[in-house]
Amino acid sequence: MSLDSKIEVKPAPVKERRRLDWRWAGLGLLLAAAIYAPFQLVPFHVFQLTMVLVYAVALLGLNLLVGHAGQISLGHGAFFAVGAYTAAILMDHWALPYPLTLPLAAAVAFVLGLALGVPAMRLRGLYLALVTLAIAIFLVPLLKRFEELTGGSMGLTLAKPAPPAWSGLAEDQWLYFLTLAVAVVAFLLAASLLRSRVGRALHALRDNETAAEVMGVRLSFYKTLAFAWSAMFAGAAGCVYTWVIGFVSPDSFTVNLSITLLAGLVVGGLGSLSGPVLGGLFVMFVPSISQDVNDAAPGVIFGLLIIAVMYVAPTGLAGLAGRLIKKIPRKE
Repeated sequence: MSLDSKIEVKPAPVKERRRLDWRWAGLGLLLAAAIYAPFQLVPFHVFQLTMVLVYAVALLGLNLLVGHAGQISLGHGAFFAVGAYTAAILMDHWALPYPLTLPLAAAVAFVLGLALGVPAMRLRGLYLALVTLAIAIFLVPLLKRFEELTGGSMGLTLAKPAPPAWSGLAEDQWLYFLTLAVAVVAFLLAASLLRSRVGRALHALRDNETAAEVMGVRLSFYKTLAFAWSAMFAGAAGCVYTWVIGFVSPDSFTVNLSITLLAGLVVGGLGSLSGPVLGGLFVMFVPSISQDVNDAAPGVIFGLLIIAVMYVAPTGLAGLAGRLIKKIPRKE
């Protein structure tokens, strides 16, 4: 009897199939709610949800680097700014149609992330964090110095993308659906990437670099690409930010943005696809709600919430939600 004849092809376990069915059903309901929401909310709340999606795309890139590749970055806001300014300059100085600015902003950020990934190959831990922090620090004065190109301290004011007549949408709704489309494509791309051999290599790199190298994972190659991919998502998010806000200024991209993004990702949940969405909600709503309490409250409340979440849910809100769902009794 041949070896092949002894191998039985077993169907996927019932629990696994049910889990996948529930997951797809949940994603479908979430997408339907996202499409329905802008028709029921006032323009300001639509704007807030749009910004949540913008931050979620940026955090998706940071999650690839920190949550899946195990690297650290305190300069993610710099790549966000690069994407925003690339789009703004292309629209302001060269009158480029806004749809074309998205791939170009992502490409510029990708190249810069690739350049940063080269020195990152030799650094880790605190040293890598300091290098990325330095990038976020010197970006603001650099943007102010090239006044003819970037508008200096005054920034650049741009016309927001107008909805086409056939859509019947208001401006805020059109910007929301543009951002939602970019976010859906970004999440599908990230999910596909993580399911591939590349994703397995990133996880091996995160878990144990020595063991990964022994298994044949090229550490320098994947570290560099992790920075490049992370920057690419941030650049795309920065471009959409320019569309939504219609204005860019160096003071919008200080080092506080990088720290806030990293904090939002940790709170949302490292290494999960839902973590960036929860982190985007955290980054968008916690500071604004805190500001209503007191001018000095945002920093205090932000810090206390991070401590509370890390105490209650060390794996972030996504990990907490996953544990609660598993505790729900199911019929076999």
